[in-house]
Amino acid sequence: MPEPANSHNFLTLMPADEFRALLADWPALPAVTAGLDDAFGRFLAADVVAPEDLPPAPRACMDGYAVRAADTFGAGESLPAYLERQATIAIHKPPEFTLEPGRCAAITTGGWLPDGADAVAMVEHTQALAGETVEFRRPVAPGENVMQRGEDARANTPALAAGTLLRAPEIGLLAALGLSEAPIHRLPRVAVISTGDELVPAHETPKPGRIRDVNSHALAAMARECGAQADRLGIVPDDTAAIARALEKALADHDVVLLSGGSSVGARDCTVAALSSLPQAELLVHGVAVSPGKPTILARAGSAAILGLPGQVASAQVIMHVFVKPLLRRLTGDPRAFAPERGRMARLARNVASRHGREDWLRVSLEEDGDALPLAHPRLGKSGLLRTLLAAQGLVRIPATREGLNADEQVEVLPLGQPLSA
Repeated sequence: MPEPANSHNFLTLMPADEFRALLADWPALPAVTAGLDDAFGRFLAADVVAPEDLPPAPRACMDGYAVRAADTFGAGESLPAYLERQATIAIHKPPEFTLEPGRCAAITTGGWLPDGADAVAMVEHTQALAGETVEFRRPVAPGENVMQRGEDARANTPALAAGTLLRAPEIGLLAALGLSEAPIHRLPRVAVISTGDELVPAHETPKPGRIRDVNSHALAAMARECGAQADRLGIVPDDTAAIARALEKALADHDVVLLSGGSSVGARDCTVAALSSLPQAELLVHGVAVSPGKPTILARAGSAAILGLPGQVASAQVIMHVFVKPLLRRLTGDPRAFAPERGRMARLARNVASRHGREDWLRVSLEEDGDALPLAHPRLGKSGLLRTLLAAQGLVRIPATREGLNADEQVEVLPLGQPLSA
């Protein structure tokens, strides 16, 4: 990690990719043990070792007949093979006999193969004749239509690796192995603090010169989109001591602290001073080469992350989408939290200029265009207004190496909130 920021590098801009890498290196939260219902959708915090083979023995994948594959070689419609049924296998208990050459055993899907059998002929390719004779009109190869012992999991080897997302198939595998719990990472606890003498709670009617607190509600909602527990800790005035006290309180039981406001250069900027007054806090970044959201702050207090977000509503939400939400996913153990996100391809509707050396995030709305790629219309506007976000469906990244994008250029649109329709 870089050296702590100080008064000499105040608002020295860090390249966006370096800032992203710094966040991606943040350690995931500690492991907890959860039941399978609660573990769904979470990431494994450790390898899960299989306590047994799965399946525990060869089992049938199809309804049909357990056979010695060699007894069916050469069978066809014009020259079938004929085997005598030796037994019918019950699905609820292993067979207690050995299949003899020239014999077969009726079996249902999931039934255990008897010793001697090495394949299952599908019932559709057979015909029961008089007595116990069964006609086989197709050959089967050894292992055909058989789930082999240990094919899903081998005893004493990892069945699922740390970092695996527990989807329905993974939950099913754990249940099949007799595991009713799984080690997962604890969900992040996020504190949201709004700073500013001009702010009043959302339910109040602001007097002249005052505005309602928007960011604490919006940022908390966005944190909850990542599964985090988000607590709004109220409004703090532009006072260094008051901000320091709020930070101390938040750090006592939260993994991430989000401060909105007080991150831009100005006489009322108290956030850096408050952070500097905390003995356990280390200021890492004050300013990122990104637009909107250039005056973003990052500090570390123990294992907790403190992020100072711009007070402007659009800037704060874009930074939340681009950097903070991936950090929250990283804390939950997502190994791909900062991997390039896949969006929907579109065509840019007009030229857009950008500054070389700065990563820009363009808000766009989408217009369907028949069978062609949709048109992405830039929604430009002041960062203190919400309308650009209300009108937008996604974000388009303009790399720091570019000086803009051209009309009709193909762009990838990353969703704001819910995924974009295909």
